[in-house]
Amino acid sequence: MPEVKGYWQTLTEKPTMSQADLLNELIDEAEAVVIGIGAGMSAAAGFTYTGKRFTDAFPDFIEKYRFLDMLQASLFEFEDEREYWAFQSRFSLLNYFDQPVGQAYMDLRHMIRNKSYHIITTNADNAFYAATFDMEKVFRIQGEYGLWQCSRHCHQQTYHDEALIREMADRQSDLKIPADLVPYCPECGAPLEVNKRTEEKGMVEDNHFHEQKKRYEQFLAENQNKKVLFLEIGVGHTTPQFIKHPFQEMTEENEQALFVTMNQKDYFVPHAIRPQTVRLDDDIADVLHSAACKA
Repeated sequence: MPEVKGYWQTLTEKPTMSQADLLNELIDEAEAVVIGIGAGMSAAAGFTYTGKRFTDAFPDFIEKYRFLDMLQASLFEFEDEREYWAFQSRFSLLNYFDQPVGQAYMDLRHMIRNKSYHIITTNADNAFYAATFDMEKVFRIQGEYGLWQCSRHCHQQTYHDEALIREMADRQSDLKIPADLVPYCPECGAPLEVNKRTEEKGMVEDNHFHEQKKRYEQFLAENQNKKVLFLEIGVGHTTPQFIKHPFQEMTEENEQALFVTMNQKDYFVPHAIRPQTVRLDDDIADVLHSAACKA
């Protein structure tokens, strides 16, 4: 395979520029940008699942269960539906309905405003809505904290009731919501749960999900032979099958493509695409903000 520098003039002519300048130049040079967003992006925006943000919101649950972080708590099998929704109602308010706009997301939106792009994210929070992204260009492959699904997955439809979530949070006591607030599936009568993918069960994928998926796959197909920048931001190795591995595979299949990973952790990159890989390991929020100010 030819050296990727032969296709990407930025890498040939300006090898010593700052990471922010390099990112801007690569985005500008690309014919299409495919962006994968992981948990590290929301953490860069301040939406962390550890520390004060976690301990302030869930002191009672931490005291009872000794949770270490919000991710562990969100996946925990609570003793009943009343306790499950006591936690999930507060979690949904914090990470979806009341989550403020994140500066890192605003910076990214500004940087790509004039580009042909599409986004895939494993995050289920409201960050793209809050930053007023064009949601026709965002594929939320892991679900949304603001949606509900049948816990038995008896049918492929999701539900939404912000008012009920707020009532659950307001009326709960002793880590329980009132029994009359527990939502049930209108088809089979099973309890509803938050619409998010798990390793054991997967998740409900409704028409809206499949429309997102179709738009994303169409964008990939339309640009598969072009100079594509696969930009991975804050993507770890919890679910590499959704962003990391597909990005690396598509890079290997297209000799004009470039895989750029923004992460302070040095994850393994296959030998076959190392000549087509750029690693940006400075602070994500700092790089994006500096780049946005210059874009």
